Amino acid sequence: MNVVLIINNKKRKVDVKPDEFLLDTLRKIGYTSVRRGCDTSSCGLCTIWVDGKAVLSCTYLTVRAVGKSITTLEGVREEAKEFTGFLADEGADQCGYCAPGFIMTVLAMEKELDNPGDEEIYHYLNGNLCRCTGYKGQIRAIRKYLESKAQRGEKR
Repeated sequence: MNVVLIINNKKRKVDVKPDEFLLDTLRKIGYTSVRRGCDTSSCGLCTIWVDGKAVLSCTYLTVRAVGKSITTLEGVREEAKEFTGFLADEGADQCGYCAPGFIMTVLAMEKELDNPGDEEIYHYLNGNLCRCTGYKGQIRAIRKYLESKAQRGEKR
């Protein structure tokens, strides 16, 4: 069936199966930042935004996204680039396979939570798996990124 999806503020006509997941649709049309990990909503690699909220695309039916705004890492390049600088500075970038989903989650958290403490950050990131780091560097990067934004008076 043909559907029209709004991806990164652009309309795309796509032929999908009724039971196709958004992860598969996005990858099929070239959005390679959306990664496949577990296919069970357990690892966070496939995180995107639907209407501004973090969603795990491996278990989200494409037809549910019709008429909604879908955002992938390709749609938030500038914000992502800024945050990845903090990850690199803290030595928290490692292999990078989990990075797109992790970055999408962190940027969503930034929009949703005001001045989160470490406990809130850990809770929000629950489900984002990384096999390379011990998460300490990632948490340091998040704190420094959020502090930098606060110092500049920026709120998403």
